[in-house]
Amino acid sequence: MDAAVVESVRRKFTALRPVLNERARRHWAATEALELGWGGISAVAEATGLSRVTITSGIEEVKTRQESLEEPSNVRIRRPGGGRKRLTETDPKLKKALESLIDPVTRGDPMSPLRWTIKSTYRLSEELHRQKHAVGPRTVAFLLREAGYSLQANRKTREGKQHPDRNAQFEYINSQVQLFQKRRKPAISVDTKKKELVGDFANGGREWQPQGQPEEVRVHDFKDKELGKAIPYGVYDMLHNEGWVNVGIDHDTARFATRSIHRWWEEMGSERFPRARHLLVTADGGGSNSHRSRLWKIALQELADEIGLTLSVCHFPPGTSKWNKIEHRLFSYITQNWRGKPLVSRQAIVELIGSTTTRQGLTVRAALDTSTYETGIKVSDAELAKVKLTRHEFHGDWNYTIKPRK
Repeated sequence: MDAAVVESVRRKFTALRPVLNERARRHWAATEALELGWGGISAVAEATGLSRVTITSGIEEVKTRQESLEEPSNVRIRRPGGGRKRLTETDPKLKKALESLIDPVTRGDPMSPLRWTIKSTYRLSEELHRQKHAVGPRTVAFLLREAGYSLQANRKTREGKQHPDRNAQFEYINSQVQLFQKRRKPAISVDTKKKELVGDFANGGREWQPQGQPEEVRVHDFKDKELGKAIPYGVYDMLHNEGWVNVGIDHDTARFATRSIHRWWEEMGSERFPRARHLLVTADGGGSNSHRSRLWKIALQELADEIGLTLSVCHFPPGTSKWNKIEHRLFSYITQNWRGKPLVSRQAIVELIGSTTTRQGLTVRAALDTSTYETGIKVSDAELAKVKLTRHEFHGDWNYTIKPRK
């Protein structure tokens, strides 16, 4: 059952519980389970902490009296305080013992036996039994929710030490993009997507398959010597919501990056911007398009000479690559499109990337790049001096313009 449904039932039960007696709780839970249909009993049991037996009994009672609008007068209701006591009442130390297991550091127990293990409700229940606390997995889950705990994944929020001009650079990039878009000039976001193993390897996510017939993949993720890895370098047109991905098979170098931009211009950009004389490139501060890379600037000069465009480049500050538009406007959708699908061949990768679309109108084209790109190239001061580079007044190391030499 969907987690949102379980949470909705939990909220209603929490609000109604103080005014419901035992029978009313049982009948209310039964009604909710019937309303949910298949899987309803499990969902209500998880949300309320009531046992499946209690809910099933309630369903039988509701069904036998569903035609009667009056409450039966001969049904006994326990007097206030009757019935089995809650475990937290009969075992006052239970809650503290559970919290010391689930959060041992803050509860002052860094030597907890579950400090370095997966804290499932079954494992927590087993450990509590060893500590003489008789409690089952379902009750453990109920107590954790009652204490304010929930299942959560890690969240990437720590960016490390922030540069003092971080926000100012964001504003500068934004102003440059808006200026280019206002004048209908091309503005692109570029980056290299995560390298992918090519072959019948497991790929995160799930997709619909016949029951009991999952697609079989290799147990170990050792690179296939013949197929190797795929290196998708993306170019995202921020004005037209279009993407181009150059799928390399050799090395992610500066010349591979500029070759990818060149191919985008030949295949898509020149048609979209036939009168363009100026191109804005927004990129991360590291990797093959690093602002510190001399070869990147040499390769950009070669690109400017080949396509005849003036190139303005704006780099994101260190540690802020997730703010690059291509990450959440293009790469995230590619990942969703091929989730659960083994990337069995280079052509399969190209096809999966090229078939990526969104309801907002994103279109993507992709092509395989079988060229080889030399690594370890050294750029001398004399070679760098030939680059027609002009640094912008604000942070010239991050923002600069390169003009064609012809």
